[in-house]
Amino acid sequence: MEEPVLKKLLNSIPQVGKVEWIGLRPAPKKEVQVVGAAQAEVGKGLIGDRFKSNYSSKREVTLIQHEHLMTVASVLGKPEVSPKLTRRNIVVRGINLLSLKNQRFVIGEAVLETTGLCHPCSRMEENLGAGGYNAMRGHGGITARVVKDGEIKLGDQVYLEGNLVDAPAEGSSF
Repeated sequence: MEEPVLKKLLNSIPQVGKVEWIGLRPAPKKEVQVVGAAQAEVGKGLIGDRFKSNYSSKREVTLIQHEHLMTVASVLGKPEVSPKLTRRNIVVRGINLLSLKNQRFVIGEAVLETTGLCHPCSRMEENLGAGGYNAMRGHGGITARVVKDGEIKLGDQVYLEGNLVDAPAEGSSF
């Protein structure tokens, strides 16, 4: 029997993203530490992040799209929004994170699984200014859990697990 068209479309994600930024939150309300690489560990998230083994595994890693940061900046009338202000762990470019819903994806050496949407919190109003909370609605990214340990570093590819065949060769431009 042939696979239904919608299911086929949902499982076809030929785009390959790229890690643009990585940040670790050492403690609540402490400044986000920008790093060039982070170690993802099953059941713990990113080593050095405050969420490491402190909360449910559904929120081990948070990701946001670079393209959505540009949208939020536009809504707020700002030239840009620093990823530090959103307090997400990883910024990616070139792949629709929402297309990874109910999927496992590779990011660097690690494999993650989407666990939900990363909704904005009241801190967005404080960090981004008046209207920050509403500007982030629908643009907050996703939450994920680590299903395979590995290093994640700047420039790493992000793609649907099993789609390595479609991924560009290492060192190619996006």
